Amino acid sequence: MTTKSFVPVVSFKPDLRSAKATRIQRGLAIRLWRVVTLISLDITALISAWSLAIIYGTPLNSPWTQKPSFIILTLVLVIGMIATKGLYKAGIQRRNYPGLVKAITLSQVLLLFIAFLYEPNHYVSRSTFLIFWLSSLLFICIDRYLFDVTTKLLRQKGAIRHPIFLITEKEDKENHIRIIEKENCYTIQGIADSSCLDLCNRESTFEYLRQQGIVEAFVSWSAIKNRLYVCWNFHTAGITLRILPTDSEVRHPKSIFWMIGEVPCMTIPAPIITGSDFWVKRCFDLCCSVILLLLLFPIYVLIAILIKLDSPGPVFFRQERIGLHSRKFKIWKFRTMVTNAEKLQATLEAKNEIKDGVLFKMKDDPRITRVGKFLRRYSLDELPQLFNVFLGEMSLVGPRPLPMRDVEKFKTKHFIRQEVLPGITGLWQVSGRSDIDNFEDAVKLDLAYIENWSVWLDLKILLQTVNVVLHKTGAY
Repeated sequence: MTTKSFVPVVSFKPDLRSAKATRIQRGLAIRLWRVVTLISLDITALISAWSLAIIYGTPLNSPWTQKPSFIILTLVLVIGMIATKGLYKAGIQRRNYPGLVKAITLSQVLLLFIAFLYEPNHYVSRSTFLIFWLSSLLFICIDRYLFDVTTKLLRQKGAIRHPIFLITEKEDKENHIRIIEKENCYTIQGIADSSCLDLCNRESTFEYLRQQGIVEAFVSWSAIKNRLYVCWNFHTAGITLRILPTDSEVRHPKSIFWMIGEVPCMTIPAPIITGSDFWVKRCFDLCCSVILLLLLFPIYVLIAILIKLDSPGPVFFRQERIGLHSRKFKIWKFRTMVTNAEKLQATLEAKNEIKDGVLFKMKDDPRITRVGKFLRRYSLDELPQLFNVFLGEMSLVGPRPLPMRDVEKFKTKHFIRQEVLPGITGLWQVSGRSDIDNFEDAVKLDLAYIENWSVWLDLKILLQTVNVVLHKTGAY
C-alpha cells in the first residue's frame, strides 16, 4: 500500500465549507434587476389588459371591477402563477412563451373558481373576462419580447454582461469559448487550464477570482472530475459554477441542469449569502452542546461512578486525534478499556478485523471493561465529546477523527476527509458503524457526506443516529 507520512499542519485554515468572509452572492444585483423589471412590466401589462376589458366588455355591477382589493388579488394570482412556473428565471425560461400562455390561462381559471366560491352571481361579464384573458396573453408576451430585444441591444454594447472565468483543457478551449460566446451574455475575463485548481495553485486562483469580481466560473468536466470537492471553494466564494458539457453520466449531487443556448450545462449555484449555512451549523453545534452538557450532567456523574467502581483508572480517556487540516487535538471519551489499552494494541494487530488494516477494530476486544462494553453498545462513551464540540474542535456531525496510527496509513486521496470539521457522528456511523470492514467503503461515505453536505443532511444524520444507537446497530 502506498502510504503518506503524517505532517502536522500548524497554520490555521478554515473548514472547506466555510467562507473567508460573509458576502452577498456575486451578480445578485443584476438578477434582482431582471426579476423586478419583468414583474413591473407584467403588472403594467395586466393593469392595461384589465382596463381594456372594463372599457370594451359588457358592463356588470360587480365588486371585482369596483374594489381595488380584487384587482390586487388578480395581479398577485397571475404574477404568482408565472413565478411558480419559473418564468422569471434567466435564459430561455423568461422566453418560454408556451409556458406563459399556460400560466396565465391557469391563473384565469383559478380566478373563475375563486369568484364562484366568493360571489357566484357577481364576477364580470363573459366578454370582459375573455378580453382580459386574451389581452393579458398578448401584452405579457409583447413585454417579454421587448425586454429581450432591449437586453440584447444593451449586451451588444457591453452592458449587463456577467464577468466569467473559464477553466478548460487546451484541446477543448476553442469549443468552450464558442459555446459561451454564443449565449451573448458573458464577458470572459480570464482563461486557465486545470492546473489552476491543483492544491498548490488553488488559493491564488480563488484570490484572483475574488479580486476580478468574477460572477460565474465555467469549468470543463475533465478539469474537475477528480476534484469534485473543489466545488465547495466556488460555493464559499459566492461564485456560480457551471460544469461544461460531457458525455459522462456522472452528476454532482448539488448541481442543477442549465441550458447554455441548446447545450445542457451542469450548474452548482452560489448561495445568496456565502458561508451562511456553515455558520448556522456552527451556531447549532454550540447551542446543542451547551444544552446537552447541562441536561446530561446527572448521567455524566452516574457513568463516572460506575467506571470507578468497575476498574481502576481515570474516568475520562483523552486520546490524540487528527482533526481539521491534520491538526492534532485531544478527544474526550469515557474510559471503556483497561488503562494500558494502547500499549496492548500492538499485540492484537494480527486480529484486526478491518481488511486493509488502516483502522483497528475487534468485535471481542479483551481490553474492554464490563462497564465499557455497555457504554460502547449505546455509544455513551462518546458523550464527553460534547466538550470538543463546544471548543470548536469537532462538530455534532462530520467524518470521525482518527488516531495518528490510522492517519499515518492514509493514501493521498484519503486526506480530503481532513478538509472538514470532524464529528461525533456521521454518514459512516449511520450506514453500518463497526460492521463496515473496509476503510475505502468508509471513505466513500465520508466523501458522499462532504459533497452532499447541507444543514438538512446534518439533521437527518442526527435523527438516524438516535435510531442506530437505540437499536445497537453495529456497535461493539
